[in-house]
Amino acid sequence: MPDTPQPRIIDPQEQAAEQRLDLTLRPGTLTEFIGQRLVKDNLEISITAARQRKEPIEHVLLYGPPGLGKTTLAHIIAREMDVNIRITSGPALERGGDLAAILTNLGEHDILFIDEIHRLNKTIEEILYPAMEEYALDLVIGKGPSARTLRLDLPKFTIIGATTRVSMLSGPLRDRFGNIFHLNFYHDDEIEQILKRSARLLDVAVEPSALSSLATRARRTPRIANRLLKRVRDFAQVRADGRVTSEIAQQALTLLGVDGFGLDDIDRRILSTIIEKFNGGPVGLNTIAAATGEEMATIEDVYEPFLLQCGLLQRTAQGRIATKRAYQHLNLTLPQQPLL
Repeated sequence: MPDTPQPRIIDPQEQAAEQRLDLTLRPGTLTEFIGQRLVKDNLEISITAARQRKEPIEHVLLYGPPGLGKTTLAHIIAREMDVNIRITSGPALERGGDLAAILTNLGEHDILFIDEIHRLNKTIEEILYPAMEEYALDLVIGKGPSARTLRLDLPKFTIIGATTRVSMLSGPLRDRFGNIFHLNFYHDDEIEQILKRSARLLDVAVEPSALSSLATRARRTPRIANRLLKRVRDFAQVRADGRVTSEIAQQALTLLGVDGFGLDDIDRRILSTIIEKFNGGPVGLNTIAAATGEEMATIEDVYEPFLLQCGLLQRTAQGRIATKRAYQHLNLTLPQQPLL
């Protein structure tokens, strides 16, 4: 059997081993939450208005790449509203009874957080519509001619949905959210502030220059930034006196294989394959997958977005093309023909 692939240090998806520690680093209020200024301002208004009217906050949809704080914001909303939060995910809700059990156990103004809400099946969606609009649950009891519909009244509650693929949500479901917010990637100075706060909570001494080195390699994602900080902390504890200096940070990051752009070995292999084997492109995604030994879907969904965002890769109708910036980053000789 093939070996199970090791999780990437710069993977924005949450890893099971870090869930407990992440809870200690998670901000508890909107004031503590760094970045996403527009989202915070709008949420603050909605929360304040709902509390003044003594109503639940309108249903909230948070979308954007993984690791930017969607789950954290859901917990903050619950704390700011002073209500309980129940957590589930789209794939976990397989039958109408699963959803009914959760909804009927919610208290007044409580929050139901549904992660990966784009993966809800159609049956669950249709049950959810009247629950979101009318705070009622329509259940079908029995089968055939003797079947009948039972309507259960629900407490007034709020659904917070989180998704990385808002385009996969059906129109009717998306329209039932009163608050829809897009979480953007963070700026380097915001990542530095997050790292400074995390270092204080972890009781790690970090020089400002080391924070800057970590921030530029964090792919503008807080989850990755905190993960790098924890790995660098371990390196400083074992190989030095525990203090994270710029030199120690550079040594640790080199050992982890994370370069100045935040790329790892797989990112660099994809770029070098396009440049060295296919003259910089254009080359089809299936060809890149075959040459690198990675799956097409993995390249397109996991690796490619950040390479595009950094301007290292260009996607065209003819295929993928490595940009001039990619050649410079990998210290490879530029070809004679013009590059993007």
